[in-house]
Amino acid sequence: MTLRTLRIGNASGFYGDRFDAMREMLTGGELDVLTGDYLAELTMLILGRDRLKDPGAGYARTFLRQLEECLGLAHERSVKIVTNAGGLNPAGLADAVRQLADRLGLPVRVAHVEGDDLKDRHPDSLAAHAYLGGFGIAECLKGGADVVVTGRVTDAALVTGPAAAHFGWKPTEYDRLAGAVVAGHVLECGTQATGGNYAFFDERAGDLLRPGFPLAELHEDGSCVITKHPGSGGFVDVGTVTAQLLYETGGARYAGPDVTARLDTVRLTQDGPDRVRIDGVRGEAPPPTLKVGLNRLGGFRNEVVFVLTGLDIEAKAELVKGQLAEALGKVADTRWELVRTDRPDADTEETASALLRLVVRDPRQEAVGRVLSGAAVELALASYPGFHVLAPPGKGSPYGVFEDVYVPHGAVDHVAVLHDGHRIPVAPAQDTLVLEDLTEPPAPAPLSEGPVRRAPLGLLIGARSGDKGGNANVGVWARTDGAWSWLAHTLTVDRFRELLPETRDLKVTRHVLPNLRALNFVVEGILGEGVAAQHRFDPQAKALGEWLRSRHLDIPEVLL
Repeated sequence: MTLRTLRIGNASGFYGDRFDAMREMLTGGELDVLTGDYLAELTMLILGRDRLKDPGAGYARTFLRQLEECLGLAHERSVKIVTNAGGLNPAGLADAVRQLADRLGLPVRVAHVEGDDLKDRHPDSLAAHAYLGGFGIAECLKGGADVVVTGRVTDAALVTGPAAAHFGWKPTEYDRLAGAVVAGHVLECGTQATGGNYAFFDERAGDLLRPGFPLAELHEDGSCVITKHPGSGGFVDVGTVTAQLLYETGGARYAGPDVTARLDTVRLTQDGPDRVRIDGVRGEAPPPTLKVGLNRLGGFRNEVVFVLTGLDIEAKAELVKGQLAEALGKVADTRWELVRTDRPDADTEETASALLRLVVRDPRQEAVGRVLSGAAVELALASYPGFHVLAPPGKGSPYGVFEDVYVPHGAVDHVAVLHDGHRIPVAPAQDTLVLEDLTEPPAPAPLSEGPVRRAPLGLLIGARSGDKGGNANVGVWARTDGAWSWLAHTLTVDRFRELLPETRDLKVTRHVLPNLRALNFVVEGILGEGVAAQHRFDPQAKALGEWLRSRHLDIPEVLL
């Protein structure tokens, strides 16, 4: 018997996403499962600090408040809820959900997944968690759970788990699992799949005032259709899905604890208004190790932004640097950045001003606190003409450092804890495959030579960028075969480095995905020790792709 389509929606892409999304998804149309992704590298650090203050904390409290008004709706509509909002304390959140259900008089069965917490093996860390797969979630659902709470699982596991439970997939059905991983990756960031943060937003700006959240109609063979509830805002097309597929990925092999999905096999087809079909996805055995994210406190940071107005901007900046040199002499890490926001002959004071940003980091709070704030404030009447700052520096705040390490599958006790307390161990992957990059596929035929025009790359090419620890990725894609041919031959690693000088001394790897008409560039080390370390102006590389799109190249006129 063919099992019916499984409709899986998303109501959260991060901790702090739109609060009303859960209600909107439950009332906006048919659903079988509603997922919520609340975790990121920075979130784990935040939850770790919460738990230092309160051992009973460590989970996303927003999720619990959303359930206050939505648990009855989910129960009434027979919608399962699956979320990683458990963070560092999934058992604690599961207990809190049970108490809420009892208070609301709802016969809701709550299960959770544990085994990801490896802090005992990394005592110097604030949080140490392995990225688990979806089969613990599947065991919870097969055991009758209405709500499943996890800690650190892969984002896509929130979809692979319900799919494996519904369709009865075995751990070695790699093509089906890979299809679910791709669907999960598209859903995980919420409205980024329905037009949010989209490179060509100006073409559909009227639809983007309040984008709806996405859902996947998942089929037994692993294929799916990405769509959204009728009447909700935003839009779903091949471009929005392509953008999200490239987000925070690396090469053609997209590895996870259950399966390695081959992104070079993904086929996207517009299947009607706000409907994109995904099929053809191939899967391989997962790599022999699990990723473990380590979060620790790295020290303290402080910053001050000096406003430089009018003439002699660079000379004013040099004066401030010289005046603070002695105070900063013993600080471990000092970074100056002059941002030339000023214009000549400006008609407002703000547009006549540049910003000189100073960021300091040190293991000692006193080194970046009172020493810096005192030295900066003392310059108020003794520095460049027009001296002022955006805000006085504070006493210094702690910052975090992210690092990933790897352990064998069998080193983690992956367990599904059912609503009645019964514990079901989840076996580690039996078949594994060492992860290797694929040989670059042949390039498409080059365009015929013709007239060119100097223009921004973004007139032709979309981009989406993001972070993975200290690395960033920039995925770029073309919307026509001609543009793809030009892009594949033009945007080499050397050209990428020329366009983004900040990457010139870093390792940059180019990955080619012809099915998506896309290139994916991975830039190693550009984010230092991760987002929580606040290494650069854009600490998560969210706008790195838009910077690239703003750079000018000689583009064939036939494409413009």
